[in-house]
Amino acid sequence: MGANENSFGPWFTQFQGLGSGEAKQAPQLSQNGRRVLGAINENIIIGAPGIQTNIVKNDAEHNKNVLNPVTRKYAAQIVGNQQKQSLNGSGKHAAVSIEEFEDAKDIEIPMYVRQTEAMMEEIDLMDEVGMEMEDIEENQIMDIDICDMKNELAVAEYIDDIYSFYRKSENASFVAPTYMLGQPDINERMRAILIDWLIEVHYKFELMEETLFLTVSLIDRFLERRAVARKELQLVGITAMLMACKYEEVSVPVVTDFIYISDKAYTRQEILDMERLMLNTLQFNMSLPTPYVFIRRFLKAAQSDKKLELLSFFMIELCLVEYEMLKFQPSVLAAAAIYTAMCTIERSNKQWSKTSEWHSKYTEDQLLECAKMMVKLHDKSATGKLTGVHRKYSTARFGYTTSCNPAQFLLSL
Repeated sequence: MGANENSFGPWFTQFQGLGSGEAKQAPQLSQNGRRVLGAINENIIIGAPGIQTNIVKNDAEHNKNVLNPVTRKYAAQIVGNQQKQSLNGSGKHAAVSIEEFEDAKDIEIPMYVRQTEAMMEEIDLMDEVGMEMEDIEENQIMDIDICDMKNELAVAEYIDDIYSFYRKSENASFVAPTYMLGQPDINERMRAILIDWLIEVHYKFELMEETLFLTVSLIDRFLERRAVARKELQLVGITAMLMACKYEEVSVPVVTDFIYISDKAYTRQEILDMERLMLNTLQFNMSLPTPYVFIRRFLKAAQSDKKLELLSFFMIELCLVEYEMLKFQPSVLAAAAIYTAMCTIERSNKQWSKTSEWHSKYTEDQLLECAKMMVKLHDKSATGKLTGVHRKYSTARFGYTTSCNPAQFLLSL
């Protein structure tokens, strides 16, 4: 979950042909008198006369299964060989194409020549349609990693595997959105006060973005597993940030810094004892995906600029404070934050591209519920007592992001 962690993603498809053994074993006629696919395929291969061309032309789905294994070059070779065998010694010249028969006025054009020409035209048409569809699909989904292929730190070759692992991990580590019911001495409001204060501490210490998201994740995962007294809640918060700093930061704040920032409410030994307790409770598992790893990837898919990036982080940090937002998985929060930021900037809800949908695995409809809640949080971010996130993003360092008006129109969708 470090700053240099990336993801990657080439994808591919596989095609299956029709087995020749199946064609040989197929009966010649179905119950209604129409030739079955296996019989048609067999007759095409051996060049048997009597195949109705309207079957080849009218049944598009059957054509796909029957004609895909046959190439134009292979069909032409078969026609040439069969003509030589059928016309050899008969006094007639062998013709490879229908044009040669048309040049010879006195020679009747065999049915199988006409059928083969029709078949090859159908193959060409299907190939052209298939190529057009592939071009359309490729044009809609951009390869966002092509510029990083020569960057070894981007590990573009492994990006799909990395994010596939993140998806599985977020499902396995999902915090129950009702865990506060098991806490007898603390409530949702106390958690919100703690997170709002830690966001200001994070800003004051000038820590990396990853550290804040990991801190909140550690707090929720610990509180889900262990009941905590009210007087120890702040101790849990600063200890979680200390652990996150050790995991993410290059220059780690010392324990004395956290004692000072908490107004000497706790001793050095109490912080170290809580660190030991939290690590044992979490079984030393620090490597679980937070919204940060997903939002970085999705911003890349959205081809974001600095304004969109800052507004997206503003949205998602508002969500960190709210206990009710725990019902959404980290990847949903990340995608919805970007989608809401796009709508806020452009004042339109038609902003989610095929590329963003492909990489996030979420459609606009799937993000709408979370986006509406973010709009409400944005609208009330400047009011009330918990305004730490709003004050942070009201500064020049964060581009005066709070000056953007909420996307209220999303609430009516």
